Amino acid sequence: MKGILILAHGSRQKETEETLNSVAAMLKQEVEAEIIETAFLQFSEKNLFEGLKSLTQKGATDIKIVPYFLFEGVHIKEDIPNEIGEFKKDNPNIKIQLGRTLGADKRLALILKDRVLEMI
Repeated sequence: MKGILILAHGSRQKETEETLNSVAAMLKQEVEAEIIETAFLQFSEKNLFEGLKSLTQKGATDIKIVPYFLFEGVHIKEDIPNEIGEFKKDNPNIKIQLGRTLGADKRLALILKDRVLEMI
């Protein structure tokens, strides 16, 4: 069974978790996936390990991690792959794939345009 994990950086401001959960709820309306979960790299009990564990406990054997990050920095290139590697040591039969960051995408520019227009 496939599972999707939306992974954000995390913040000491707990309301950011509500924001990501809202985005995940919107995503659930747009894509067909058996399980969609959220997790945070830092500052949350629902960290990457717990997100992966939750998905596997719900039966996911093929997990796609979608980073809710703009840029490919050290977290994407090193920290997240290292944590995935640690998880796979105890779960070698679980397929885990890390997707791309949000990056430079025309759709983000359109959202930014809306925010600019709101202010002028």
